[in-house]
Amino acid sequence: MPAPSHLDPRLLRAFLAVAEELHFTRAAARLYVAQQALSRDVRRLERELGAELFVRSTRQVTLTADGERLLPYARRVLRAQDELLAAFGQARPLLVDLNYRGAATARRVLHRARELAPDHELMARYESGLTGAAEELLAGRLDTSFGRFAGLDPVLRARLEHQPVRYEPMAVVLPEDHRLAALDAVPLAALAGETVYAGAGNPRTPEWTDLARRLFDGRGIEIAPPVPLAVGEEEFERIMAKMRQPILAVVDFPAMPRTVLRPLVDPVPLSPVSLVWRKGLVHPGFDALRRAAAELSAEEAWLKVPTDGWVPVIDSDVMPAGDRRKG
Repeated sequence: MPAPSHLDPRLLRAFLAVAEELHFTRAAARLYVAQQALSRDVRRLERELGAELFVRSTRQVTLTADGERLLPYARRVLRAQDELLAAFGQARPLLVDLNYRGAATARRVLHRARELAPDHELMARYESGLTGAAEELLAGRLDTSFGRFAGLDPVLRARLEHQPVRYEPMAVVLPEDHRLAALDAVPLAALAGETVYAGAGNPRTPEWTDLARRLFDGRGIEIAPPVPLAVGEEEFERIMAKMRQPILAVVDFPAMPRTVLRPLVDPVPLSPVSLVWRKGLVHPGFDALRRAAAELSAEEAWLKVPTDGWVPVIDSDVMPAGDRRKG
């Protein structure tokens, strides 16, 4: 069969989605199309190229040798198309998940990226946690998120990429009449005997609960059992006021009524934060976001670990190395 004189970029986009997901249902959800339409586009591309691109079975989808050969070309063509559209002001918005509205690190990176790329639209989203956001990333309904990459399920990590951004010092939110509220900083040992809320039971934030479990292990601190899942800041504040338990947080956590925020010390626990995205992401605003994260990390020494800092051992494999107290 002679080589086609023209290829519809839509067909290449369908191919790329299936090649990265290796699953027609997930690829269709990512492109917001019916699975039948996606399959039709892939078959049309195979006919036009005169090559079988996928091996399909009831259990799995894999790339053929021709599919592997096409993959880098498809990525380059689609990247060029996105850049062309961006040059004429037609790029779609880059959807950036900040987790929650008060997330200072993610918000500062987004604001810097907007300054670096004023001609591109970078739009904030709030998905609560990285595990919850990961499913949206892989479905193509989000472009990037922030959070603890090592805390994700390995199956999710294998389909995502990340860039370390910051070690966020951790803190505790206390009722204003709590026995430790008068302290300027709370030693971890002082929390012994306390039950601390760390998102247990929230399906969108297990990476945070896992971080708390590693921090509290052997220190006599209990993780609070699940509470009714609160949606929105107002409901979260209401539930926490009702439970009256300390809350594990970071030092930039937004203020809550009738509470105080105190940094944790001896050691200083650190929450590793990365910029996370699905493999193969192409968008003209994405480079600005990565550059903004790198610039702020350098300017603010966000990736410097204090001598009394603590991070879990599991995070050492994915975050920059340095002298630290491991847990």
